[in-house]
Amino acid sequence: MTPAHTTDDAPNARIEISGVTKRFLTPAGDVFTAIKDVSFTVEPGQFCAVVGPTGCGKSTTLSLVSGLDRPSEGTVAVGGRPVDGIAEGVSFMFQADALLPWKTVLGNVALGPTFRGTAKREAESTARDWLRRVGLAGFEDRHPHQLSGGMRKRVAMAAALINEPRILLMDEPFGALDVQTKAIMQTELLGLWEQLRPSVLFITHDLEEAVALADRVVVMTSGPGSVKAVYDIDLPRPRGAVQDIRFQPEFLALHRQIWESLREEVERAYAKTAGVSS
Repeated sequence: MTPAHTTDDAPNARIEISGVTKRFLTPAGDVFTAIKDVSFTVEPGQFCAVVGPTGCGKSTTLSLVSGLDRPSEGTVAVGGRPVDGIAEGVSFMFQADALLPWKTVLGNVALGPTFRGTAKREAESTARDWLRRVGLAGFEDRHPHQLSGGMRKRVAMAAALINEPRILLMDEPFGALDVQTKAIMQTELLGLWEQLRPSVLFITHDLEEAVALADRVVVMTSGPGSVKAVYDIDLPRPRGAVQDIRFQPEFLALHRQIWESLREEVERAYAKTAGVSS
């Protein structure tokens, strides 16, 4: 299969975050700053992972790119245009399974094309093809509650990718899975991403996951979150099985280097929440 996005489409898949600050009002009426002066770019077709301690604003950043929220200061642009709502060509995959429990597996995956006006028969045919790609042929008539956690993630992945998005936003999509299933899903994601090459913004707490999957890793500081460092991951592609990538000397060296930067922020965030003076 050829990539879904040509070089003519590439500029439309660039994500630019420039000087972004996001503030919220707390229930007590105080102002809480989630992220402050965040700037980084995801190039067209690039897989960018964002790591940082709990509460550093990773998911807030994703919500601003998605158009579900707006920055207090700064700009977020997709394809050179400021984000002012949910943009066309953007798909989401979150930690919680966003599947409709009353619909079958086939019905859930076919939702995207159906909403875009595709005839039911064609939408279901495309959905069957995507279920085959994620290893769920034969499960079309099941409902989400009849599937394992890993199988539900496969359905969610098919539902996100069936629209061949130019941008894929992923908020800890595999965080709730066991270690073995997580590694399998990561490898499957890499294979599918290689086919379509959308720009990916991937939020994770797992540094190993970030290094194994991404072209670029952004490290955020403890809250209010800002960009501490950006690392280019020069591991060759295609990378094959994630289980094998993690034993490569180049992977271990990158992991060690990034962890030195990330560890300081994790320790600082823990000290804040534990009430420990620095």
